[in-house]
Amino acid sequence: MTAGAPDGVCAVILAAGEGTRLRPLTGQVPKALCPVGNVPLLDRALQRLAGLGLAGPGRVAVNACYLGDQVAAHVGARATVSVESTLLGTAGALGLLRDWIAGRGVLVGNADAYLADRLAPGPDIAALLDGWDGRTVRLLGQPAPDPREPGTFSGHRFTGFSLLPWQRVRQLPAEPADLVRTVWRPAEAAGECEVVPYPGTFFDTGTPADYLSANLHAAGGTNLIAEDAVVTGRAQRSVIGAGAIVRGTVIDSVVWPGARVEAAERLSGTIRAGETLTVVAAHRRDFAGA
Repeated sequence: MTAGAPDGVCAVILAAGEGTRLRPLTGQVPKALCPVGNVPLLDRALQRLAGLGLAGPGRVAVNACYLGDQVAAHVGARATVSVESTLLGTAGALGLLRDWIAGRGVLVGNADAYLADRLAPGPDIAALLDGWDGRTVRLLGQPAPDPREPGTFSGHRFTGFSLLPWQRVRQLPAEPADLVRTVWRPAEAAGECEVVPYPGTFFDTGTPADYLSANLHAAGGTNLIAEDAVVTGRAQRSVIGAGAIVRGTVIDSVVWPGARVEAAERLSGTIRAGETLTVVAAHRRDFAGA
């Protein structure tokens, strides 16, 4: 059984970004609300936190900026929503929420992080909390192919979640800045940064290729079709959203809620949104065996 988060810890999900690498998919939908396995990314993050006992506006906050009204409406009363008038970055977002955090440690997650524990699906980010001393910065990470590459910590790539002590959050201003420079690297230099290995599958979903790969992983090598979708054509290893209509052929593809694939169409390695918006996700990663 997974232990819950201690009372002195809150959580912030970062959902303010424009998702420029996913355009045109994010032209009218914020990246945090893009579906993976027919579940919006933001909901996946909130569900993961709920598995740790972190739920409700007193313990969970979501920041928003780009298409922030959509994010706020989607979150509703499930969390505190901090809407930024301009993008503040990962550190500035916490600075704006400083009075809400109010002395607590904070578990920070990227809304676009897709995590799937290959052994025991569930709140695997609990490893960040296990035995935490309340002073060390903890990052969830996976070994990097080249431990010397830029952006690594102790030879690991960051996989979407970190745990920060109040003493490193309380001085963050509500102005544009990122956690790498203001918190993570200073903690690393002081010997107060620890990487917690994550053994599962991770995609940051920031590009069409990784976004598609995350969806195919969620489908588990078969079709994942919403109950009210209409499929009269052929679907193979694809994710088909609520209210979608597929009369043609879709292979290794994602069809968004309400989207259409006509009888004459054959999509492969593709994301379809609406009636005609089509994004080909070249060079997607193989998820087999992940």
